[in-house]
Amino acid sequence: MDIKRARIVVVEDENLMRTFILNSLRRIGILDLYAFNEGATALREVVALKPDLIITDVHMQPVGGMEFVRELRGHANSQISQTKVIFLSADASAATVSEALPLGIMGYIVKPPSLTALANKIEVALKDL
Repeated sequence: MDIKRARIVVVEDENLMRTFILNSLRRIGILDLYAFNEGATALREVVALKPDLIITDVHMQPVGGMEFVRELRGHANSQISQTKVIFLSADASAATVSEALPLGIMGYIVKPPSLTALANKIEVALKDL
């Protein structure tokens, strides 16, 4: 899939970082973007949006990224449960990364991401679509 045609959902609780990510994605040429500030709202909306990719923070309240992805993976609709996910977090600890990997994610990027790292992870995540 040409990443410029991808529908991407961004889940990030910090306004400044959410704006930074959305602007970075626009610079890459991705325009079909949706953003949410926490996982519960995002999960409800993902069902209707059916995005190609979700980029989510790990540490958010009340529903964090790990819980969000676990709920996503347990969804009855396979199109939703198999949605590609990239974690984006300031937490680069081995424990957090180890907890994230079994969730079937396509990547883990440490904040703030470079434009190149973001584009590369997205291209790898969407290559089979």
